[in-house]
Amino acid sequence: MMKPAFSIALGALLALAIVPTSAVAQTKRPAALASGDAAPTPWKRYTTAGRRATPAAFNTLANPHASPAAPKEPRKLDGPLAGDAENGAKLVADRTRGGSCLACHIMGQAGNADLPGNVGPDLSEIGNAGREDEWLWNYVNDARVYNPATIMPPWGTHQLFNATEIGDIVAFLKTLKSPATFKTEVDNPAKRHAPVENRDNLDSTTNPAMWAVDKGEELYKKREASGFACATCHGDAATRFKTWAGRHAEMGAALDKVLGIEEFVFRHTKATTAAAWLMQSDENLAMAVYLRNLANGQEMQVDVASPGAKEAFERGRALTEVKVGTLNFSCRDCHDPQRRWPQMDPRPVARRAEGPARPFPDLAHQASTRSGTFAGASSGATSRSWANELPPDAKEYGDLELYLASVNNGLKLSVPGIRH
Repeated sequence: MMKPAFSIALGALLALAIVPTSAVAQTKRPAALASGDAAPTPWKRYTTAGRRATPAAFNTLANPHASPAAPKEPRKLDGPLAGDAENGAKLVADRTRGGSCLACHIMGQAGNADLPGNVGPDLSEIGNAGREDEWLWNYVNDARVYNPATIMPPWGTHQLFNATEIGDIVAFLKTLKSPATFKTEVDNPAKRHAPVENRDNLDSTTNPAMWAVDKGEELYKKREASGFACATCHGDAATRFKTWAGRHAEMGAALDKVLGIEEFVFRHTKATTAAAWLMQSDENLAMAVYLRNLANGQEMQVDVASPGAKEAFERGRALTEVKVGTLNFSCRDCHDPQRRWPQMDPRPVARRAEGPARPFPDLAHQASTRSGTFAGASSGATSRSWANELPPDAKEYGDLELYLASVNNGLKLSVPGIRH
């Protein structure tokens, strides 16, 4: 015997099944959607093993007030520091401490062979600046005490370095008195070329994520144990879904949350065919790639004006400013062209001046044939900020996806993307 919830959904499906496709489109019936979790539970994609600070003690997108507050004034020191400069040199290059100081700063001899970044100022001659130990110590400890808008992690406040280690870093900084020299242009961030992606993302020999298109088509036509397939009601996919993906993410009024395509696929197929294609599963990814691929060449037209969508848009925009994790980064800190490292790809926050829109799902790693979704990318970015991720069906990710998708309104879809 079928469960009552599925009986209701099946009844709705049968009602739709006997109505011609054109009539269904005209009546604009709300899609049947299953409730409950759309992702495996409990959700855990990334581990926190080996980290010096516990991510649970810091902000997430769902809890933006967990992190310790910035100090209100600089900490007073008893006198000059007697730090160990040799140990400080090791600490600034320690990649296990959130990527190291060299990820953002050129630091003279410490940066010659470590591909330093240029997000922050060149510190190669900071030892000539005449800065007091107390100022240097406080800036490393928590730069927000001097610059509330800084994107520098609060190394001390967030437990990445202790007071003694910060003293060692200060001792090392005071030894930096000569301009950095670089062996190659790649080592010099001022001359390092920005990444250029010009491969054909729709060529399956170049982008194995295209293989998911065939898999998605198979799933679309496959009859589940219930006897129904997606094609049962929707008919020819190429006709029915020629523009559909360009409108997503969409506000799902019945669930009071934004539904990206991956979540919609799970909830609708679960309610109508009983298929349980949870988010991040191979089946869900294949269907997401397939449905977006059908709309390639269509312009993105995400609704941000209707009731519910407008509010979700504003929530998503606000979320791009939320500082999360031990490293205290927001989306905009890395992706906004006014803040980011010049060599960093601006996707997804900054709208591209030209080119394809919305590359998700995309091939994120060359060694993989599996596409990455927006929720997956959000989880990865959260983890790289040393914050606990949210499950793929989190309301916050939906709001973010709607906002970021709308940034690309007017640009044409080209899915699956490729970036590695």
